[in-house]
Amino acid sequence: MPEPYDPELSGPAEPKPYASELGGSSEQKPYAPDELRALDRAHVWHPYGPMPGRQEPLIVESASGVRLRLAEPVEGQRELVDGMSSWWSAVHGYNHPVLNEAARGQLDRMSHVMFGGLTHEPAVRLATRLVEITPEPLQHVFLADSGSVSVEVAVKMCLQYWRSAGRPEKRRLLTWRGGYHGDTWQPMSVCDPDGGMHELWSGALPRQVFADAPPDGFDAEPDPAYVARLRELIAAHADEVAAVIVEPVVQGAGGMRFHSPAYLRVLREACDELDVLLVFDEIATGFGRTGKLFAAGHAGVSPDVMCVGKALTGGYLTMAATLCTSRVAEGISRGEVPVLAHGPTFMGNPLAASIASASVDLLIGQDWEGEVARIGAGLRSGLAAASDLPGVVDVRVLGAIGVVQLDHEVDMAAATRAAVREGVWLRPFRDLVYTMPPYVTGDDDVQRICRAVCAAAREG
Repeated sequence: MPEPYDPELSGPAEPKPYASELGGSSEQKPYAPDELRALDRAHVWHPYGPMPGRQEPLIVESASGVRLRLAEPVEGQRELVDGMSSWWSAVHGYNHPVLNEAARGQLDRMSHVMFGGLTHEPAVRLATRLVEITPEPLQHVFLADSGSVSVEVAVKMCLQYWRSAGRPEKRRLLTWRGGYHGDTWQPMSVCDPDGGMHELWSGALPRQVFADAPPDGFDAEPDPAYVARLRELIAAHADEVAAVIVEPVVQGAGGMRFHSPAYLRVLREACDELDVLLVFDEIATGFGRTGKLFAAGHAGVSPDVMCVGKALTGGYLTMAATLCTSRVAEGISRGEVPVLAHGPTFMGNPLAASIASASVDLLIGQDWEGEVARIGAGLRSGLAAASDLPGVVDVRVLGAIGVVQLDHEVDMAAATRAAVREGVWLRPFRDLVYTMPPYVTGDDDVQRICRAVCAAAREG
């Protein structure tokens, strides 16, 4: 535990220099690695970490293709194959010439302009493209800052829809356990309330309705008893529930669990029968990761609202989107407040939108399905050996996702060192060592990633 803060021991804070005292030159002297680490530890808060940090992050000086180049050798390695696609976003790898050119071209025109009262081609082009490639009848696009914000917007859409329809009592959400939808307020409320990372806030968050997690197994036959319980729960709360929200087919940061697409069809049918909206969070699963362009495609159903992000910009800039049907949009527009009261400062950012359009076109214009299938085959082959390792309880692959599940919490430091020694960057969590490689990862590098996953599982 950190030591308690004592102002008597801390002494007065050192005054910060004025900008003029720091010098006005635009030239920046590069930090030496030791200096960079010290400043990072003193000032930078990393995701899901304490302040100051207890583990030293590796210093990346550049990235190209599927490789991260470190500022100095670590465990004998100067370059690491990225097995994480930078948290599942860099599907085209790094420093891609097509995406670089899209960024340069847009920078020469404008990097940003407010979206209130103005519009521009990059945002219109991106929204139109998203409507073209997502399931019918999604027709309207709200461009958000991040995946978590896109879920906030989705929730707001659903609540405002019912308020506009004269049913303000429909303001709760229903989901199943094991999910993860982001770190802002409403998304936290529909993450797993017990085993999830947001349990700390359980007394303050809105109280939502939780079904049991869907049974494991993408190819498993649907469990009739589970289906019955799911339908009964939705029916029991239909008068107060605005929407059901789930991650389709793959529950990501909540545990990397795969479930049968049949349960999505059950949700769609139940929501239609009971007058409840259905939201699919495709932030992690969208743009081909599961073997379909969107995971909803495995079930052949469409939600009323869909969230996309992560791979949207190919990992270049933060941007996400919330799509909805005309029913939802028109319902909101008929209400006492006929606007969706949400408008981020950087909404529709032209630079991010231009790169996102280029990223989507790059994906659609190639055999992404074949590449994902190729990577999946390599993961199944290479991870098979993990089944025989002590402590491994499951090995599973779907699309370009490979997961090794342990019977204990991963020793993050030991597992990371083991992967780095193999020349690979991985980021295990909880009881999982997993990989989501960029789609441009070659066969040899896929096998290297598999060796690293096995090493991390063995030593972590």
